[in-house]
Amino acid sequence: MKTYDTIIFDLDGTLLYTLEDLTASVNHALDQVSFPRRTLDEVRTFVGNGVRVLMRRALPGGEENPKFEEAFAAFREHYAAHCRDRTRPYPGIMDLARELKARGLRLGIVSNKSDREVKELNRACFSGLFSAALGEREGVRRKPEPDGLLEAVKELGSTPERSLYVGDSEVDLRTAVNAGIDCVSVTWGFRSETQLREAGAKRFIRSPMELLTVLQG
Repeated sequence: MKTYDTIIFDLDGTLLYTLEDLTASVNHALDQVSFPRRTLDEVRTFVGNGVRVLMRRALPGGEENPKFEEAFAAFREHYAAHCRDRTRPYPGIMDLARELKARGLRLGIVSNKSDREVKELNRACFSGLFSAALGEREGVRRKPEPDGLLEAVKELGSTPERSLYVGDSEVDLRTAVNAGIDCVSVTWGFRSETQLREAGAKRFIRSPMELLTVLQG
């Protein structure tokens, strides 16, 4: 049985339910440039590759739209002010994090959200349970490139062989493969189990505390 000493989590759709706040900021940005709003389910399919890609998918024409930069700036300003309005940990996540910490495991977060927002949400929502919290920033390629995940492993003092990545999307699966790290997919996030299986997922948990079973083999 493989033994892990480090568990690293994706943020949106894995630890935190963020969809309503993301949708509100997308629609604020679309309002600013006079384009039709997007539904919650539409935004669900747009997330996973960072906020620039999110707005590229939400705005007709993407970055070719002459209003793209204006819309993207409006999104970022609104989301910075409202990223915690309805955002909350999924049920069971806090119990899981506390139990993992009590067992002496090293915990981290790696996200395509901006580094500032990742650190702020870690501080506000998790009160120091996650010792490393890394997001998108200059000089670090976003997921599915392995840079951020490998940096978190190093910061936590572990190795890829002793680390496990937990995420909710095909992006997280590819990130783990690219980093040479085992992955577990959650089914409560932004992608269905069917979508995850089609993307190559093999190991699933359907509630947070099921991760303890995975760790026990």
